[in-house]
Amino acid sequence: MSEFDGYRALVTGGASGIGLATAQLLADRGARVAALDIAAADDPRLVSVKADVTDDAGVREAVATAADRLGGLDVLVNNAGIGAQGTVADNDDAEWRHVLDVDVIGIARVTRAALPHLRQAPDGRAAIVNTCSIAATAGLPNRALYSAAKGAVLALTLAMAADHLPEGIRVNCVNPGTADTPWVGRLLDAAADPAAERAALEARQPTGRLVTAEEVAAAIAYLAGPAASATTGVALPVDGGMQGLRRPPRT
Repeated sequence: MSEFDGYRALVTGGASGIGLATAQLLADRGARVAALDIAAADDPRLVSVKADVTDDAGVREAVATAADRLGGLDVLVNNAGIGAQGTVADNDDAEWRHVLDVDVIGIARVTRAALPHLRQAPDGRAAIVNTCSIAATAGLPNRALYSAAKGAVLALTLAMAADHLPEGIRVNCVNPGTADTPWVGRLLDAAADPAAERAALEARQPTGRLVTAEEVAAAIAYLAGPAASATTGVALPVDGGMQGLRRPPRT
């Protein structure tokens, strides 16, 4: 018997990167999984539901479809998100609104739609995991807007954990460091010297390498599963030591 046998999970941003890795890992471990994204997930094991997390009506329809096709929901992974670069002066109001709409309000929209289904989950199963970031807890240069959004995700996670504990719904988040995802790949491709930029990102993490999507997915699966049944209101770093470690510069 696998860890997630009988579980029904919905993963947002599930067509690529951390979301796809998470959806596939949950499926590998026995869950029935739906991937909510603006693009279709390229894995026949996944129920693909298309929606933009900034569209409340679309989100409600997609979540209802996922719950219907899976036979309910036990786990929600709020992973959909976008990034931003720059200091506080570099992004205009429209960009601030857009990033916050996706990264923060998007979590509220999907969770709001999923709660009636999560409340019907068998005792001890219901869990929400939000994808946050090291940017929520460490001051990173040139990431003002992104850090503000992820700081809000961290605070929202704690508030949700307090609100829904009486209903038997656990809420946690993961805080990845710089992960080797398609979004980071696009940032590197746009840099004047992609190799030098990648080397700088790798050197920033004490392990000397980027975090993989699969490593973040493993942490999400832990928080979503029965092994974490006593864990709620936690931010789990998956950051190569960025948050807590200090080591001498490499020579």
